Amino acid sequence: MKGIGVHIICVGKLKEKFYTDAAAEYVKRLGAYCKLQLTELPEERLPQNPSQAQIDAALEKEAQAVRGKIPKGAAVIALCVEGTLLSSEKLAARLEQWSAGGTGSLVFLIGSSYGMHPSLKAQAKLKLSMSPMTFPHHLARVMLLEQIYRCFKIQEGSGYHK
Repeated sequence: MKGIGVHIICVGKLKEKFYTDAAAEYVKRLGAYCKLQLTELPEERLPQNPSQAQIDAALEKEAQAVRGKIPKGAAVIALCVEGTLLSSEKLAARLEQWSAGGTGSLVFLIGSSYGMHPSLKAQAKLKLSMSPMTFPHHLARVMLLEQIYRCFKIQEGSGYHK
């Protein structure tokens, strides 16, 4: 898996210092294992109590922006609550399998606070759920960065993963 490109595309910007500090720590750690690119795209503005039609339109606009950032030939992994639950070991094995199979880059997608458009989920090689519990999508970014780091540590046989 060493040398593979990892691209995380997030809708929404980290604002809180505790999230940015935690994310920065894992970005730094991942530098030893992969070429990491993190792209933040703006979340569409919605009124206080948006209708489902307004939410759907916003998700479609966000999806268009996301699609424009996905490199050709990348394995797309969409984070969504209805996705597959995997242990860290199984996620590491899946990423290693794609890497060994010639996939040059992995793209992880994190939607906005209203989720992700179904067309992006349909495009994904894997729909991945972090948990059936609900987390702020900013925390999901930190959790994802940590899990990607953990996957590399599992692959190298490090004691980090106990």
